[in-house]
Amino acid sequence: MELSTPQLLLKRSINVKVVVTPRWKEEAQQQLQAQINQIDSQLQQLEMQGQRMISEIQKQNLQPPGPQVMQQIENIQGQVNQRKSELLEQKNQSLQQLQQVQVLDLEQEVSQGQIDGTFTVGLGENLIQKMQVEVLLRDGIVQEIRGDI
Repeated sequence: MELSTPQLLLKRSINVKVVVTPRWKEEAQQQLQAQINQIDSQLQQLEMQGQRMISEIQKQNLQPPGPQVMQQIENIQGQVNQRKSELLEQKNQSLQQLQQVQVLDLEQEVSQGQIDGTFTVGLGENLIQKMQVEVLLRDGIVQEIRGDI
């Protein structure tokens, strides 16, 4: 009869790094520019929706507008302004990322994020080493696996 060594199946986060190549830079810039364009479109839609809602409230109520109508209009304008500032913050972040991508040197390694993976660990194995794994990609292809698989 064979005795098996006790093992655990655990989950870990694996760091993903990429090598900066002309192709990666171009794709990253296109993706960020698409995000910026989408945010610009959302800003335009938000402005138009806010104006439409205010116009509808003004049409439905008597002239001159009473305090309740003015409060409704102010509430709508406040919501529009709050959402607009959130979108502008997102746009600024995307613009900063775009600028950072543009100044990256070719062949430089940059962090792309993390993915989850599972691994087994048994008695006598170094858990810390097994947790420290990263994958290096070049144009989407695994170039190197670093760490204790």
